[in-house]
Amino acid sequence: MVEQSQDHWLGSRLQTDPLTAGFVVIGVLFFLDLLRRLATGTVRPDTVATFLWSGIVFGMAIGLAGIGLAMTYSILQFANFAHGDLITAGAFAGWSSTFVIVGFGNIAMEILLLVGQPARISSQLGISVTTAPLAIVVGFIVSVLFAAGLAVGLDRVVFRPMRDQSGISLLIASVGVALALRHLIQFIYQPSTPSVVHDPEVPRQAIPVGSGSFTIDAHQVTLVVVALGLMIGVHLLLQYTKLGTAMRAMADNEDLAKITGISTERVVLYTWLIGGGLTGAAGYLLALEQGFLDLTLGWDILLVIFAGVILGGIGSIYGAIVGGLTIGIVSQLSIVWLPSEFTTVAAFVIMIAVLLVRPNGIFGGVTSV
Repeated sequence: MVEQSQDHWLGSRLQTDPLTAGFVVIGVLFFLDLLRRLATGTVRPDTVATFLWSGIVFGMAIGLAGIGLAMTYSILQFANFAHGDLITAGAFAGWSSTFVIVGFGNIAMEILLLVGQPARISSQLGISVTTAPLAIVVGFIVSVLFAAGLAVGLDRVVFRPMRDQSGISLLIASVGVALALRHLIQFIYQPSTPSVVHDPEVPRQAIPVGSGSFTIDAHQVTLVVVALGLMIGVHLLLQYTKLGTAMRAMADNEDLAKITGISTERVVLYTWLIGGGLTGAAGYLLALEQGFLDLTLGWDILLVIFAGVILGGIGSIYGAIVGGLTIGIVSQLSIVWLPSEFTTVAAFVIMIAVLLVRPNGIFGGVTSV
């Protein structure tokens, strides 16, 4: 009887929503193929565990960075293309501070401020979370504060005077801000990809899986733990504080929020402060986990961040978190079937597939933070 009921449900689903049913079937086939590969030894369990862990780490960074983008869209109703270069600016400011603290008195200040360029002194400084925890903490705080201040400054100079204009005008302005920021960073730090941690100093732990093992390191764990803590903090802020209530009210209906006495300018200010700070945190943690800085760090992952935000439901911070994790895990697990250079393509394919089934994203296009 139960089997007949299940068959009836499947048949009904295939008739009413064949696209969803088709994607479910494809997902099941991929899962079964993964089990087959594990059973036949084509893919080792520790290899899958490595991909899964890498996906979680990358997804947490993307989710954290996506919160600021989702908040900006939800409150201000425009896609901020300067978001990626804000990530880069925060990362460079934070790591400059870290280098100054670790190398003060032993290395020329101008080299430290330029994150060890052109001398490439990361191996000499031996920076990691265990060898220089205070410098890492200070650098992280500086990256958060710098990115938050820069976000507010950009709003006051560029976006605030344009607030009454259309979203497309603000979007174009944000592209101009992104280009200006990128060229300013390049002018200060010069074209380079400096190392920021000394790899042999990073503690690692092998985790047994089947007959093999996969390795996690202290910087990956730091990224996941700190990102998770910040996400929980944002959730508590939005759900249990007056500011969070005001932000949710403005995201739902700005005119109604004004009528009820909410200071919308105050909400906008805190939106930029919180969103910018989380963006700087994501940039610093990404550089810590990767071990190096790049002048296009934020720009290179901007489309992936947008993909996570859109996948989760643009305008929803919870959607940004879930979407970022989904994109991260899918992009890494896809290496089981695809060459590594196609991982981003796989992530975008998943985004498109989900949007075909749920055009408003996983969280249904919730426009509230």
